[in-house]
Amino acid sequence: MRRGTTKALARMALVTLAFAALFSQRAAGQSNSSNSSAAAKTATARAVDNPSGSNSSDVAKTLKTAAEAIGLARWSGVGGQHLPEVDVINTMEIWGSCTTDGPVQSNKPGEAGPASKIEFHAALGYNPPAMRVEMTSTGPGAPRHTIEVVRDNYAWDESEIGAGLIPGKGTATPAMAAVNKRLLQLWILPYGVIKAALAAGDKARVTTEKGATVITFPLSGLLADVMVKATLDAKYEVAKVETRTDNPALADLITETEYFDYKDHGEIATDVMSPGHIRWKQGGHPVMDLQVKMLDANNPYLVFPVPENVKQAAAR
Repeated sequence: MRRGTTKALARMALVTLAFAALFSQRAAGQSNSSNSSAAAKTATARAVDNPSGSNSSDVAKTLKTAAEAIGLARWSGVGGQHLPEVDVINTMEIWGSCTTDGPVQSNKPGEAGPASKIEFHAALGYNPPAMRVEMTSTGPGAPRHTIEVVRDNYAWDESEIGAGLIPGKGTATPAMAAVNKRLLQLWILPYGVIKAALAAGDKARVTTEKGATVITFPLSGLLADVMVKATLDAKYEVAKVETRTDNPALADLITETEYFDYKDHGEIATDVMSPGHIRWKQGGHPVMDLQVKMLDANNPYLVFPVPENVKQAAAR
């Protein structure tokens, strides 16, 4: 390797570590309150026995193995301070293309609409819990460009990235009714599943179904009535995530997501494994089929400031 390339990679590594230090607090759940990662790990180590006979050490071991399988578990000693191993990677971006086909796309309630081809870009972070999903549709019908954002207890749509923060620059439209659904998208990603399962502490349990390892745990905060069931594959990668709820008001949060073809999709290799193919279902109906093109897990600098008019809408 040439000396110039080596120096460039070294500088990039230092920048990545510096960004990691900025995100040293863990996103402990799906609410505004945060528990320390140490507390979450301690709680996980006390996880209750489950029907398959697993004890607390099995729960902790399973979550650690799952984190290591996708490259999420790593340590940083920046500034002499160790960051919790699943929190060193806190922000990421995903690019892909997909088709959608679901009831939300139809003019008639409950009926699936025509499939659309979409370019997909998601920016997300777990401290605070936030996600911005940008989608550009190329058909059928007129092209559509949407930007949907959620952060903590706020949700809004942007006419352009950063809309509503500076007078005259775009429009931010409050979408408070979509908070739960958008937060759920964040926590059912493989990385969110592991972070949320750790945060669930002694409420997380491990079972075996048809030879596969299964992790079940409740979410928290606004999603406290949602139970997650994550099935791991033979490599302990998250292969399937199902969400259930007994709360009729959250019936639209009954989802099923499948993850396939894990590999390092980074432009710069980071050993963070991401699924190359994701399939979402909602209420048993296909919603989206995504082919991942690239994932940046080098803690890209991402911010999700809440526009003032969105805060005011939430307060009302």
